[in-house]
Amino acid sequence: MSSTSNKNTQGNYYLEHKSNQSQSEYMTFINSSAGKSFTGHLAGDGLLPAKNARSQLCNNYCDIESQLFGIGTTNLVNAYKPVTPNLHNIPSLSIYKKQNVQIPEPLVIEHNQRPQYLN
Repeated sequence: MSSTSNKNTQGNYYLEHKSNQSQSEYMTFINSSAGKSFTGHLAGDGLLPAKNARSQLCNNYCDIESQLFGIGTTNLVNAYKPVTPNLHNIPSLSIYKKQNVQIPEPLVIEHNQRPQYLN
C-alpha cells in the first residue's frame, strides 16, 4: 500500500532531520549562557560580576559541592575525608585604571567636625 501523505517524502524527512539536528546543537552548545565562556575572567574595576562555569573555577567542583552540602559525612562504610580544593588562578579584567587614594600621613579625625545625627 502506498502512502499518500507528504510525511514520507525525502524532502520532508531531510527537513525534519535538519530541524532535530539544529535543536540538538542549540541545546548542547558548550559556550551557551549556562555553559563555559570563551575567555574566563573575574570582574574587575568598572564591570559587574557575571556567571562563571564551575569547571572554570576549579578541577574538583563536584567534591567541593558535596562537602558543602554535607554529602557523605554520615557514611559508616567509607570514612569521610576533607576535600582540598584545586582552584584555578583566574585573572580579573578591568575596563579602566583606578587612581590611587591619597591620605595625609598623620591622619587625625576630629570628632566635632562631622555632622551630628539625631536619633
